[in-house]
Amino acid sequence: MIITSKIITEFLQIRQATDEICAPLKIEDYVVQPVVDVSPPKWHLGHTTWFFEEFILVKFKPGYEPYDNRYKYIFNSYYETAGDHILRTKRGNLTRPTVEEVYAYRDFVTQQLAEFLEDQLTEEIHRMVTLGMHHEQQHQELLISDIKYILGHNPLLPRYSQTFEEHQAEKQKEKWYRIDKGVYEIGHKGDTFCFDNEKGAHKVYLHPYRISNKLVTNAEYLEFMNSGGYDTVTLWHSDGWEWKKSNKIKAPLYWYWHKNRWKHYTLKGFKEIDPETPVTHISYYEAFAFAQWKGKRLPTEFEWEIAQEYFDWGKRWEWTESAYLPYPNFEKAEGPLGEYNGKFMVNQKVLRGASVATSKAHSRNTYRNFFQPHLRWQYTGIRLVE
Repeated sequence: MIITSKIITEFLQIRQATDEICAPLKIEDYVVQPVVDVSPPKWHLGHTTWFFEEFILVKFKPGYEPYDNRYKYIFNSYYETAGDHILRTKRGNLTRPTVEEVYAYRDFVTQQLAEFLEDQLTEEIHRMVTLGMHHEQQHQELLISDIKYILGHNPLLPRYSQTFEEHQAEKQKEKWYRIDKGVYEIGHKGDTFCFDNEKGAHKVYLHPYRISNKLVTNAEYLEFMNSGGYDTVTLWHSDGWEWKKSNKIKAPLYWYWHKNRWKHYTLKGFKEIDPETPVTHISYYEAFAFAQWKGKRLPTEFEWEIAQEYFDWGKRWEWTESAYLPYPNFEKAEGPLGEYNGKFMVNQKVLRGASVATSKAHSRNTYRNFFQPHLRWQYTGIRLVE
C-alpha cells in the first residue's frame, strides 16, 4: 500500500532543504562556474526541477505542458536520449533565466507535482518520485561542495555560514580490526531503495586484512607533506605524478600557506587547521601516495563494505582502490534513466561512505559514489588498511 501523504511530505521537505542550502547565497553567487566540474547553484535548482517535470509530469500527467520549452535544453544534464542539451562548460553562461525566474519555475513544478500525487500515485510513479528525491539529495551534496569551491576561489574567501560544521574530530582511539579471509556477499539486498549500480548482490573472496577505525587526520597528512611526500616520485602513480607537477599541487585543496603556517578555507571562512580532524579534499592520487608513504594501502570497496560495522563512517567520502565497474548481471534501465550510472563505468574510482555534505538518510553501506582520480572538490578523505 502506498501512503500518499508520506511521500508528498518527504518530497516537499527535500525541495525545501535544497532552498535552505541556497539561502545564504547572494544573487551573484548563483551563476558562477569556476571550472567544468562545478555547476552554478542556479543550474542545480533548475536541473532538479526539470528532472521531476520531464520524467514525471510530462510523462504521466495528461495534458501537462512544460513550464518553458527552452528549459529542457539548458537544464538537461547528460541524458542524450531525452534530447539535446547545452555543454557542461556553458552552464556558467546562463545569466538568463534569472534566479527569480528559476525559483518561479521551481515553485510551479513543486506545486504541480504535489497536487498530481494526491490522486495519481501508482507504483510506477512512486518509484519515479522516489528516484527523483534521491537524485535531488545527490544534488544537495553537490550544491554544498560547489558553493564551497565558488566561494573558496573568490580572492576574498567569503564566509558561507556561521553554523555549517565541516570539521569534527573523531573521538575514538585508533584501532585496527582484523577481517578474516573468506567468501563474503556484497551489494544491496532487500526491497528498500538503492541505485542500479548497487544491485547484483554477489560473493567475493577476501584475503585477510586489517582496517583502521579512524580516518587519516590533518596532523598525519602534514607529516607526509613535511617529509617530502609531494616530492618523492616513488610514492606516486605515473598519472598522479604528472597531475601533481602540471597543477603544482603541494597540499590539499583549500590549504594556503599563510604567515609561515598552513591555514584553510572552510564554509565558516578562513581558519586555522585542526590537526585532529580528518583531512579532506584529497584526490585519489594523493590518497594513494599517502598510503604508500605509510607502508599501507587503500581498501577495496569490498573490504570497506564488509568492515563498515567497525568504524563510524559518514564524515568524508572515502577513496577506495576499486575501479568503478558494473556488478554481475548489472542492467541499465530502459529509456533516458538507463544513462543514470552505467555510462560512467570507466576511468573512475569508487568512493564509499558519505560526508558532512550528504543529506541525512541518503547514504547506505552499499552506496557507490565514483569520481575521476584527480578530483578533490568533494569532501574526500583517506582510510587505510594493511
